[in-house]
Amino acid sequence: MSPTDGERSKWTKTVVFVAMGDSLTVGSQYSTQEDELPEPTPYTTFLEEKTRKMLEESSVRGIRVEFVNRGINGELTEGMLGRFNRDVLGSKPDAVIILGGSNDLGWGLDPSSVAWNLTEMYRGALDHRIQPIACTIPSVLGFDEGIEPRLRLNQIIKKTCAALGILCVDLFTATADSAGRLRKEYSNDGLHLSTAGYEAMAEAMFSGAVSAIVTHYLGASPQS
Repeated sequence: MSPTDGERSKWTKTVVFVAMGDSLTVGSQYSTQEDELPEPTPYTTFLEEKTRKMLEESSVRGIRVEFVNRGINGELTEGMLGRFNRDVLGSKPDAVIILGGSNDLGWGLDPSSVAWNLTEMYRGALDHRIQPIACTIPSVLGFDEGIEPRLRLNQIIKKTCAALGILCVDLFTATADSAGRLRKEYSNDGLHLSTAGYEAMAEAMFSGAVSAIVTHYLGASPQS
């Protein structure tokens, strides 16, 4: 639940992260015999826990961190780009986590066209002084033919981030085994992640981007 304007006013600064993506941002899980309708476990929940602990351990007061989840199940990057103005720019966040492309590749779209949509979102964030956090997409398990397109897309994402000078979190490496497949303990269906998988994603995002951004605002606080 997002805080009201009155609640926000109690804080010197509320650092807002918007999480933009598909089912991997929603935190969707595949049904099992034990649980036919598993509750989503979005990575933003784990990021909230990690940042809350970070703030509690800090001597700085007056800083709050908020994560706004804007994931939509089954969405393509074209759809993400189409709602970017409303769901990201309209929220006026400090940073946006952009994770998309798995569904595009599942429909057989070329990685270069997927990367174009992602790059437009990176640039849109930069144009509005919002820090983009780009993410590579995780691997798959059980259909190796799906790995190569992911590697191609992820390579383009990394090169684009280097050219733009923006943060890139490598979720593929963080969740893959030595053979490049999605680790078994991180997925029930080979595509969507398990709770442990989403937590691993959050850990990679926190250590690779979020903690540094929050640290920046802690250092800039007038109460520090």
